Amino acid sequence: MTFGIILVINPKNTSSKIAVYKDSNICFLKTIKYTDEQIAACGSIPGQIEMRKNAILKELQENDININKLKLVIARGGLIKPVKSGVYEVNDLMREDLLKGVMGMHATNLGGIIAADIAAMTNAQALIADPVVVDEMEDVARISGHPLFERKSVFHALNQKVVARKYAKSTSRKYEDLQLLVVHAGGGGISVGAHKNGKVIDVNQAFDGDGPFSMERAGSLPAGDLVRLCFSGSYSQDEIMTMITAKGGLYGYLGTTSINSIEKRIAEGDDNAAFIMYAMAYQLAKEIGAMCTVMDGKPDAIILSGDLFQNNDFTKQLSSKIEKISSISVYPEENELDALAINAIGVMKGEIEVLQYV
Repeated sequence: MTFGIILVINPKNTSSKIAVYKDSNICFLKTIKYTDEQIAACGSIPGQIEMRKNAILKELQENDININKLKLVIARGGLIKPVKSGVYEVNDLMREDLLKGVMGMHATNLGGIIAADIAAMTNAQALIADPVVVDEMEDVARISGHPLFERKSVFHALNQKVVARKYAKSTSRKYEDLQLLVVHAGGGGISVGAHKNGKVIDVNQAFDGDGPFSMERAGSLPAGDLVRLCFSGSYSQDEIMTMITAKGGLYGYLGTTSINSIEKRIAEGDDNAAFIMYAMAYQLAKEIGAMCTVMDGKPDAIILSGDLFQNNDFTKQLSSKIEKISSISVYPEENELDALAINAIGVMKGEIEVLQYV
């Protein structure tokens, strides 16, 4: 069956990953990298729009991909207002909210804007799917412990939803009929979501570093010590946010987020590197155990997704602590480009409705 050509865009902090799919098969894949100087010259995240868009168009042209043949342009969604799970058309209101950063400013905000700009040059439709602000949390899960603070749903919704549906299909069941504990280990944070009958009813806020420590997120820190550090006069707000969201976790302890590099150090006898990797598995196991109580301790399966789980030693250490809870399924190569493409193909097949952002 012929569906047409899909352009998929996933903006990262210092790169843009793009892929072209024709009739559900990938035919082009590229990571466009930007130097620190190029990023700095743009002045702000919205200031990067033209640079990134032009770089994408250049790659497509140089590889003989005619944008006039595009049917859909789908991008990773950014920090818009909280929405229910689904595929959304990038309309004027969404573009405005992405530019303003109504829920915060991040490189992912650029995805929908660039998708809309490229789609406007053709007859294509611009979409996003399951942005990080998908919010299906139960009211009780929003309670933090103090009325000035509310727990928020900001997580790897795109990855978690796709892998949960893949698992359900592999067992000949419907996602909406299952209780699943889904973990996604991204390049930054680790999110652990309780999926009950098709909705993520509770999840840690991985974007700001809540939950277990990860590649570069510090995870939940001792509250009193963090408050005292904030008022010590030694750090600015931006420096502390960077410490928590970009220079914590493996990077903070070991100076790198490269699993290959850490594996090499462990193989060469670096006991500290081995200990920190074990500590990350330990913290993640605790988060999984806690989240399982949301489903009365009876998830139908625990799903592990993301590149981190290509590390066999880490996966074994984690599995040994959680295997008595439920069966474990591992999807180590799950990525955003494939997840976005699956949603776009679903739209083309008429299986997924395109929603309007309001």
